Amino acid sequence: MEGQEREEAKLLEEEAEGGNSYLLQMLDICKSFPGVKALDHAQLKVRPGSVHSLMGENGAGKSTLMKCLFGLYTRDSGDVIFNGRSVTYHSSKEALEDGIAMVQQELNQAQKMSVMDNLWLGRYPMLGGVMIDSRRMFQMTNAVFQELGIDYIDPHVVISSLSVADRQMIEIAKAVSYNAKIVVFDEPTSSLSDNEIERLFQIIANLKKKGCGIIYISHKMDEILRISDEVTIMRDGKWVSTDKAKDLTMGDIIKKMVGRELTNRFPPKRNKPGEVSLEVSHLSSKYGNNAIHDVSFSVRKGEIFGLAGLVGSGRSELLETIFGVRTKAAGHVLLDGRLCHNHDSIAAIKNGFALLTEERRATGIFGALTIKENATIANLSAYRSILGLNNGKMTKDTNWVIDSMNVKTPSQKTQIRSLSGGNQQKVILGRWLLTEPEVLLLDEPTRGIDVGAKYEIYQLIIKMAEEGKTIVMCSSEMPELLGICDRIGVMSGHRYAGTLDIKDATQEKLMSLSLKYM
Repeated sequence: MEGQEREEAKLLEEEAEGGNSYLLQMLDICKSFPGVKALDHAQLKVRPGSVHSLMGENGAGKSTLMKCLFGLYTRDSGDVIFNGRSVTYHSSKEALEDGIAMVQQELNQAQKMSVMDNLWLGRYPMLGGVMIDSRRMFQMTNAVFQELGIDYIDPHVVISSLSVADRQMIEIAKAVSYNAKIVVFDEPTSSLSDNEIERLFQIIANLKKKGCGIIYISHKMDEILRISDEVTIMRDGKWVSTDKAKDLTMGDIIKKMVGRELTNRFPPKRNKPGEVSLEVSHLSSKYGNNAIHDVSFSVRKGEIFGLAGLVGSGRSELLETIFGVRTKAAGHVLLDGRLCHNHDSIAAIKNGFALLTEERRATGIFGALTIKENATIANLSAYRSILGLNNGKMTKDTNWVIDSMNVKTPSQKTQIRSLSGGNQQKVILGRWLLTEPEVLLLDEPTRGIDVGAKYEIYQLIIKMAEEGKTIVMCSSEMPELLGICDRIGVMSGHRYAGTLDIKDATQEKLMSLSLKYM
C-alpha cells in the first residue's frame, strides 16, 4: 500500500511540474464485462513528441484501455482529455477523424481487396464525388510508402497474398496516413524482422519530431527500454506506476508487472526424448514464391524441436504442408514408421497431428463463440450421440481445458474474444490436446504474450513433451528456442539449412544458418 501511495505522490509531483503539457490524459477509467472488471480507475498521460510505453501481463487491461480510447469500447466511467478537451468516441472512425490512430495487434483487414483499397477504405479520393479516383489513390499510396520506406510493396496486390510482416507494415502506413496526433502501436513488432523493426523505429522517431504522442504496447522489454521516454505499468486493470524509461531496468519492469520476482525466464526441463517419431523426407509444396523445397528432418518422441529462420524463410509454410492445409508437391511424412497422407486438416487430425497457427484471430479462435465451443470444436466427433451432441461430456472436457491449462475466465460461456491473448492461446492448446494428438505443430505459440503468460505456455509445452508428445515449435525469438528446445532446425529461403543440438546452438550459429540460402 505504501508503495502505491509513493507512486501516486510521484505522479502528482510530475504532473505539477508538467502543468498542461499533456497531449492525452485518461483519468480514472473503469470498464466491466460480465464477471470481469477489466479496468479499475486506470490512467495514462501522454506528452507530445514522446514515446509512452504501456506494459503489463496479458489481462492487465492494456488493450481494453486503448479500445476505450479508440471508440471500440464505451467506458463505464472516467474521463479522456485530448488536446485540452474532454472527448468520447463512439466509433474508431470518430477517433481517426479527430487525430487518434491505432495499429492493432490482431490484423483486421479486407483480405480480398488490394493494398491501396485497405489503406483508403472509407475515405477514397473521388472524381466529381461520384467515382473513385484510382490514379490519385495510387499516387497517395506511393507517397505514404516512400515516406515510410516500404515502397517495395505493390499497392495493387491483394492483401491476403502478402506476408504477415508486410500486412503489419501496411497497418502502420494506414495509421500514419491519417496525420494523427496520437498513434497507438499494439505489439507492432511481433511479426517483423530485425530490419523491419529498425524501419519501424525510424518511423516512430519521425513521428516524434512532428510532435506526435506515441503509445507503444509491447512485451519485448529491450525494445521498451530502447525507444521509450516514459513507461506506465498496469496490473489487474489498475495503474501501478509511471516512470521515466531511463530510470527502469528489466528487473524493475518484471517485478511491477507480475507483482513478484521472476528469477528464471524459462522453466526447468525434465522431458527425455526417446526414439524417432516424426520423419519428414524431401518435402516440397506447390504454388508460388512461398513454396518450400526438399525439406528433410526427424523429431523424437518427447522432444521439443525448434524451427528458426528469418521472417519469410518458410517456417509456417513447412508446418502447414506437414498438416495438409498447404498442398504437397513431393516427399512424404511418417509417424512412428507409418506413412501419413495428410491431404487436408481432417486427415491430419485423424493421423494424430495438431496445428496451432501463427495468427490467433484469423485462423485460431472463433471470436464470437464461447470458451466451451472453442475448446471442443476440433473434437466434435467424440461428442456425437443419437440425440445430437453430448453436452455433459463437452462441459466436462471444457472444464478439463480450463483447469489443466490454467485459463483465467469467468465461465465456459464467456466469448473467447474477451479473454487476453495468453488465455486464448491456452484454450487453443487445450482444444488440440482433446483430440489426443501425437504431434503438436506450434507456430509462434507465445506471439504477443507477456512474460508471465509466456512462462505458463513454456510449462505446458514442456509438460506435453514429458508426456511423450512430439513437439515442433516455430519462433522468431531465438532466446526462446534456445531456452526450451532440445534441438533446433533452421529454415532459409524456403529450404532446410541444418540442425543444431541445443548444447552447440548459439544465436550467431542460428543466424548464420538462417542466411544460408538467402
